[in-house]
Amino acid sequence: MLEVEAKFGVPDPGEVRARLNRQEVRMTRRQREHDVYYNAPHRDFGKTDEALRVRYDDTGVTATYKGPKVRVGSAKAREEFNLAVASGETLEEILSRLGFRRAATVSKTREFYEMGDVTVTLDDVEGLGTFVEIEILTEDDKEDAADRIGEIAKGLGVDGPPIYTSYLEMLLSKR
Repeated sequence: MLEVEAKFGVPDPGEVRARLNRQEVRMTRRQREHDVYYNAPHRDFGKTDEALRVRYDDTGVTATYKGPKVRVGSAKAREEFNLAVASGETLEEILSRLGFRRAATVSKTREFYEMGDVTVTLDDVEGLGTFVEIEILTEDDKEDAADRIGEIAKGLGVDGPPIYTSYLEMLLSKR
């Protein structure tokens, strides 16, 4: 599965919420997410542009592998594999014993808005600020997904260039 998304900084998330409401798009859920990122012992994920994450949120724990990013128009695409796990603590202990090292943690409060097959999130990320992400999961039509994301961003009044770096990369660059 390919995740195609664009991320934008938003100084006033209230304006984006208002535009979503005017389009009759309602928030489906709000949740707190705490992501623990790991680096591999056999290669540097920072150099290979991969990510291994253990996410703790209101619904449980998910392990995620993300492949390298590919630019698609004004969006980015990457392979993503998710696996629900019964115990994040046990998974983290296994990773540690296998030589994986904690790289950083990212904590955020996220509001989800569903527009058919499009997910819009408003993210308040600790240490970084507020962002909007527009995401489409697709099997292979990444160019069409990127075009649709651009149209949705315009409809939400999101200006400025998209941000291609992840929250993890943004936090690490502040160190």
